[in-house]
Amino acid sequence: MKWIISLVVVVAAVYFFVQAQVPAHDAHTIAQMQQNPYNRQAIKKALTLVHTGDIVVRTGNDMTSYMFCRANRRDHTYSHCGIVSIENGYPFVYHSIGGEDNPDEVLRRDSLDFWLSPAHNTGFGIRRTLFNAAQIDTMLQVAQSYYRQHKKFDLDFDINNDDKLYCAELLYRAVNRAAADSNYIRPTRSAGYTYVAVDNITAAPGSWVWQITYK
Repeated sequence: MKWIISLVVVVAAVYFFVQAQVPAHDAHTIAQMQQNPYNRQAIKKALTLVHTGDIVVRTGNDMTSYMFCRANRRDHTYSHCGIVSIENGYPFVYHSIGGEDNPDEVLRRDSLDFWLSPAHNTGFGIRRTLFNAAQIDTMLQVAQSYYRQHKKFDLDFDINNDDKLYCAELLYRAVNRAAADSNYIRPTRSAGYTYVAVDNITAAPGSWVWQITYK
């Protein structure tokens, strides 16, 4: 419990520190990004590129997302992640998110088109694992089981149990289970804390299918 209180204090301090550093994305800028044909074409292309079992990552355009990016130790690009599942010919994303975007804090299954929307993001990436079909099936079974259980977002960011889950923790558990290796994705240890960040997920074996920054 003490480390959670300490983390809250640190997050609060960082919040005020980064206010002046976060790029401004006002309503006009966001509207332009939504209407930009380049961005809409990028999303349409993503819909054709993804496979079941792909990992998708995105960069949110708000301060909370900026802070999650800074929690990454190696690559500060991405703030959120999810697992792709092609269902009835269309790609959906299983992911865990809290805050204003998901007030009930329950694990979500969103269309990829919605998940990538430039209304809330400045870019995205698609990463493919080295898993075979059976491993991909295991990974999806884990994610879908948590979805059916209506797992809530983990505000404590505690990876010691799966009572609640945050986005990188969901993938940490699903991918490691598929790999049958608890160290396949290795968590970050910093200042006495152990957590899974988005760059821990993208550092796992695999390759980038595509990465793009919206215009």
